[in-house]
Order: sequence, then structure tokens, then C-alpha cells
Amino acid sequence: MIVVNWERMVIYLKDVWVSFSSNNTNVNILKGTNLKVNEGEFITITGPTGSGKTTLLYTIAGIISPVKGDVYIYTMKLNTMSEEAKAYLRAEYMGFVFQDYNLISSFTVFENILFPMELLDEPPDLDFAKSLIKKFGLNGKENLLPYQLSGGEKQRVAFARALANDPPILLVDEPTSNLDEENKKRIKEILTELKNEGRTIILVSHDRKLWPLSDRLYKLENGRLVECSLG
Repeated sequence: MIVVNWERMVIYLKDVWVSFSSNNTNVNILKGTNLKVNEGEFITITGPTGSGKTTLLYTIAGIISPVKGDVYIYTMKLNTMSEEAKAYLRAEYMGFVFQDYNLISSFTVFENILFPMELLDEPPDLDFAKSLIKKFGLNGKENLLPYQLSGGEKQRVAFARALANDPPILLVDEPTSNLDEENKKRIKEILTELKNEGRTIILVSHDRKLWPLSDRLYKLENGRLVECSLG
């Protein structure tokens, strides 16, 4: 049984089921998944390809709605929120780093980083966006389009964009899967720095070199999370 301390709780999934229709048949991806994440924790989730790890991240973000169970971000219950309210919550509280970068192809590097800021009812903070350019070693790349970037540069833009609104929660999906060893090392350094900043991080990764960053490691199998040893 998960005991919830609402004062520290950031993410709480209670008996979450997610299903998709395939050939007129419902396929259960998550089957009563439970997870509690406290403020500042770094949680890593691994598991076989197709086990539902990305689906789990999308469910936490409110992009996918469960057919059963409850999802809370802080004390806000996503199940009862409108799509517009969930989109605003994501923009304010969450940064999402997608496995395939998901950059807007017609936007420059700088425009991609500014995009999340434009989803909030405030003027974009240009100085903060410039600081992210510097933080992620993208000086001189501001006016390039995504197709002009290397894989490592695209990933750094993805991290910069995820941090555009300085969110307390980061959801990161397989950030090293398409990178060479040098860029994998850089991503590990970035995740270490973000952890040290006190952000709450949910990482999906097969990369064992990233696992030691975790406070807890889970394997998603048969639609449920099983805690594993970090040793």
C-alpha cells in the first residue's frame, strides 16, 4: 500500500489502467499501475520495448487519459480537468523531453525554446531563453533549423525547451538512445546537474549508465511497476 504525504507528493498514480483499441479488441497497456514520487526525487523506469514506458510518461503528463484509476500532479487530479486546463498545467509545471526530440521543424533553435513560454499568459522571457542557449552550449546555433543540427545538438535543444518555463517536473524519454558515446556522456552531465537543482525527474531509459543517478529504479512489466535494486 502506498502511503501519500500530500505535503511532499508531486506525482501520484493510483491503480491506473490504460487501454488501446487494436483490431476491435481492447489491449491493456497499464494494468493497475501505482507510483508515488516526492519532490526532488529522481525515478528511472526501464522495461522491454513495447511494455508501455512512453505511455506511462504520457499518462503522467495528462496527454493520455486512463480508463480507470487516478493521476495527481501535486494535489490536482488530472481525471477531472479539461484538456485546456491540463495543457496549461503541463506548460507551467512540466518539461517533456521526447525520444525523437519532437522539435518544430519550421522553427529555429531559439523559436523552439521560446515556444513553451508562449503557452502561458505572460510575455516570453527572452533573457532566460538566452541563458538556456548558453547553458546547453548552443551559442551560434540560435537561428538554425532542426535539420541543420546534429543529434546531440537536437537533444540539447529539447532539454532547453523543456526547461523554458523553469518547471519543477521533468519527464525524459530515452534521451541517449540515438546518440554516440560523447553525447551520451553530455546528457548524463545534464541530468546530474538538473538533479542537483532539486527538480523532480522521471526518466525512461535502457541506458544502464544513467541508472546510478536514480533514487529509485523500476521495471515496467505486465503493465505494472516493479521496484528493482540499483546495485
